[in-house]
Amino acid sequence: MHITAFGQHRLEATAPWGLIQAKQANERLPPSGKRISPSDVAHFAMLSRGNCWLSVEGISDPIPLTGGDCFLLDRDTSIVMRDSPRTRPRSTFEEVAARANGHVAHYGGGGTPTTIVCGSFSFDRASLRPITQLLPNFILIKSDQARTLALHSTVQALASEMAEQAPGSGVVATRLAEVLFIQILRAHIASEPERNKGWLRSVFDPQLGAALSAIHERVHAPWTVESLAEAAGMSRSAFAARFKELLGQTPLEYVTGWRMQKAIQLLEQRDKKLIDVARLVGYESDAAFSKAFKRVVGANTGEYIKRGLAGQRDPDRAESPSL
Repeated sequence: MHITAFGQHRLEATAPWGLIQAKQANERLPPSGKRISPSDVAHFAMLSRGNCWLSVEGISDPIPLTGGDCFLLDRDTSIVMRDSPRTRPRSTFEEVAARANGHVAHYGGGGTPTTIVCGSFSFDRASLRPITQLLPNFILIKSDQARTLALHSTVQALASEMAEQAPGSGVVATRLAEVLFIQILRAHIASEPERNKGWLRSVFDPQLGAALSAIHERVHAPWTVESLAEAAGMSRSAFAARFKELLGQTPLEYVTGWRMQKAIQLLEQRDKKLIDVARLVGYESDAAFSKAFKRVVGANTGEYIKRGLAGQRDPDRAESPSL
């Protein structure tokens, strides 16, 4: 996982106040390849002072938040934050962030204060698929859960780096943002119910977890359903059925997807020939690799690299948070 940009604001809200974050529609990459889809954005917020209410699309009841609570949200989920469930939101986070003075935004009617630290993560393209497979639309971390002290320390360090803008602050902030994101994942995984869902359930399953570890560690191996079933200590039929049940794809589909994930990382380093990348991820020829890459990724390797370079040069690429 690699974060390519991180933006942070501090929202100083005073009652009554209400803000909406609408879902952001995905943008398709035009034929010219001049922009990267912005679907690589996740939003983060931590309540550092006061109390408020959070309404999340798909969750029926408003959620009360207190100091120290934080959440992670994907860009396809809309929310409303406000001082009271009875307050009608009259502005968007984007509008308030646009009027911010530096990294501090003020909003509200002058009553009881609430402080919220808000941020947006942008990931490189190689990180998108595993992140979207792993994360739900919404993660809530309450202040009394395990690992929240580390979260608070990292958020404070991020705020300090972004406020001072000393030499190297951008690099340090990006590294801290990666640490923050990993800490959120750890706190999420530490929640026992989450281990019983999808990919995480498979990782923590003693048998399927062994097979997944083998795939991840030896992506170049000539994997078959039989050899993976052997790694899991299961019969071929039982392994294939359980794998499809928990992961929603066949074992070899997963192997191919993981190989392409590793290939994307290698291609973006741009220091290896195509045949070398192909062999590192388990293909005998660059032709076989290229065919699989286009089928899974939707573009040939040359097109993919050109689009990545164009996106890196894009001066309009957003690095400030809307939340």
